[in-house]
Amino acid sequence: MSTHMKTNAFCLSKITVAVSIALAAGATFAAEAPIDIEQIVIEGQRHSNGGHLQSIDQADLKKLSAATSDTASLLSILAGVSVNQTGAVSSLPMIRGLSDDRLRIKVDGMDMIAACPNHMNPPLSYMAPSDVGQMTVFAGITPVSVGGDSIGGSIISESKAPEFTAGGNFEGEMGGFSRSNNDASGFNARLSQSSENLYMSYSGSYSKGDNYTAASDFKTIAATGRPGHDLALDEVGSTAYETQNHSLRLAYKLGDDVFDAQLGYQNMPTQLYPNQRMDLLDNQQIRLNLNWKRETAWGQIQTRLYHEKVEHAMDFGPDRQLWYGSNAMGGAACDPIRFMGDPAGTCASGMPMNSDSINTGLTVSAEIDLAASGLVRLGTEFQQFSLDDYWNASGGGMGPGTFQNINNGERNRNAVFAEHEMSLADDWLLMYGARVERVERDADDVHGYSTAMNAPGMQVMQATAFNSANRKHSDTNVDLTLLTRYSLSSQLELELGVAQKVRSANLYEVYPWSSWMMAASMNNLVGDGNGYVGNLDLDPETARTLSGSLSWRSESGLHEFSVNPYITRVNDYIDAIAANTMWRPGQYNVLQYQNQEAELKGVDLTLSSRLAENVSGVWQLVGSLSFIDAENTDTGAGLYNIVPMQGRLSLTQQLAGWDNSLEWVFAGKKDDLSTIRNEAATDSYSIFNLRASHSWQSVRLDVGVENLLDEFYYLPAGGTYVAQGMTMSMNGIPFGIGVPGMGRSLYAGINYSF
Repeated sequence: MSTHMKTNAFCLSKITVAVSIALAAGATFAAEAPIDIEQIVIEGQRHSNGGHLQSIDQADLKKLSAATSDTASLLSILAGVSVNQTGAVSSLPMIRGLSDDRLRIKVDGMDMIAACPNHMNPPLSYMAPSDVGQMTVFAGITPVSVGGDSIGGSIISESKAPEFTAGGNFEGEMGGFSRSNNDASGFNARLSQSSENLYMSYSGSYSKGDNYTAASDFKTIAATGRPGHDLALDEVGSTAYETQNHSLRLAYKLGDDVFDAQLGYQNMPTQLYPNQRMDLLDNQQIRLNLNWKRETAWGQIQTRLYHEKVEHAMDFGPDRQLWYGSNAMGGAACDPIRFMGDPAGTCASGMPMNSDSINTGLTVSAEIDLAASGLVRLGTEFQQFSLDDYWNASGGGMGPGTFQNINNGERNRNAVFAEHEMSLADDWLLMYGARVERVERDADDVHGYSTAMNAPGMQVMQATAFNSANRKHSDTNVDLTLLTRYSLSSQLELELGVAQKVRSANLYEVYPWSSWMMAASMNNLVGDGNGYVGNLDLDPETARTLSGSLSWRSESGLHEFSVNPYITRVNDYIDAIAANTMWRPGQYNVLQYQNQEAELKGVDLTLSSRLAENVSGVWQLVGSLSFIDAENTDTGAGLYNIVPMQGRLSLTQQLAGWDNSLEWVFAGKKDDLSTIRNEAATDSYSIFNLRASHSWQSVRLDVGVENLLDEFYYLPAGGTYVAQGMTMSMNGIPFGIGVPGMGRSLYAGINYSF
């Protein structure tokens, strides 16, 4: 029996007690508090609320952090933003149909890069929800000062900023949570000491969970390929995880100067992946982040220097077959006891994969106040990224040497930008800017497991062809932004913007060189079960966007509504084609990245309305609805992982320390599919979440139920279920099963501040 089937009595009892307290107090449940889209704090810079900017404040962060350990999932409450579900703490945010490296994601000012052929360690996985001070999203028209090397929006995630106090102050915060469905639990702590000129802090978090269960059975096979280990038919295999994050911070204020140093460390020993053929079995990151900021009479100047080192390891977790091949004694199946190390056999134990990366960056920026002429922002950025991706021998055809997937890969960026924001009149704002980037990439010679001519998968021939090709490439990319906002009246505001944004291909889209099914299937950035081969000739993606917004606010300020249409056309969009003539429908295939053309168009709707304020509390209705149509205009097929319609509607109540919510989350049917990837359709669904929070002077209690009605549904952006069995064999597992969402789950969290 799998671990998720064991009842965690302690966990359930804590949740039951917490829910009982809430009900006994006469709590009425309702949805999250409205998002304050005027709250804008981005690395000390002041931006207009342009380009459909939205931010999540501390109230929303505290409410949701007890329910999830996945920081990226917090963004799903914002209009136009969704997540592509991957591992339990490493989902990939998507803004208006564009995700992963098509977005610029900054964590405490650092541009982090996923160092994994499956992108299992994206930037937001390095910041736990309890560490987030504020998250800000730019969708649509992104200012050049916060964009760059991306064609979607930008996401800025910041930890709690240092605070200096005249008389000295010591503060602390401790918290914990428990969730029923996957027996998840965790805790966090934060301590800080401040004076008039000095600030010191420590923050740490730990979280762990087992596989989760769907609302009902979704498969017909329980076998995992591990003797004696089966999974229940409703258990979503390879969804367990364990992670911890730590951060030390020292800030010093000297007159108008603030010096800020952060040292961070992550140890993630396990994060299993239901839509990838491998599992993360070790990820260690250490990072140093140095920042200097000076306030002057004319504005602000800021310099940031950061350095990040990642050691990432993958292999097969407990829900996947570990031993492959046959031994030399009559071709019997491999047995880990009898035939380990059999030199005459073809047994292979797993497939060790390692990715080591170093990421170093420097940014210098200035904000100049020109009084009547507005603000000018100037800056320059440098980033150097190096990557080694190598797979150690494990036996059979995977040996005798090391397979070099990417050998000394480099991707370096240099950029300059200038931006001007000004008021043409009291009711008319104009912002325009330009950014120029130089992106250079290169990689050294490679070889497969074997240099013998009869090595499987044409390793020698393909490695030789790769090594003889020109692998060095440089791109000069230009971003342009023009945004204007005009107040038609005291209640109506119109915003229009146009932009050109450019992104160069990442290392995993360019340099993986083997079309051998086994090797190619280990390279996959999107979780569709297929294998991928790189393309040395990829051109940068160039996106041209036209975006608008019409916002209405009542005279009282209690009711708001906005409509945000957009259209984006992408030249040289990096999609996929068949890598060989063996492509077939109804199965997994080997694909190759290829420049094509794409168009994404849609509209985001948001509303916020205060319904009542009386003795029963403050009642509000908050909602968002997004429609999108995304197409590969070369082939006429849909783009991958696009959800045509989705939204949420929340009813909230606040009363005497209570903050309660009833939330409806829904998505439409997904049937406009990526044909080349053999993407599966998903049905529409609706789920309800119930939340209650109470805050005292120093204690906060959060309780709730997610998927209240235990609705079964497939995650429309969850990819393909390849979580158990013979996952190294491309078509040795069932085809076309989606990844189900989690069934009903109760949670409780408590936080104590002192």
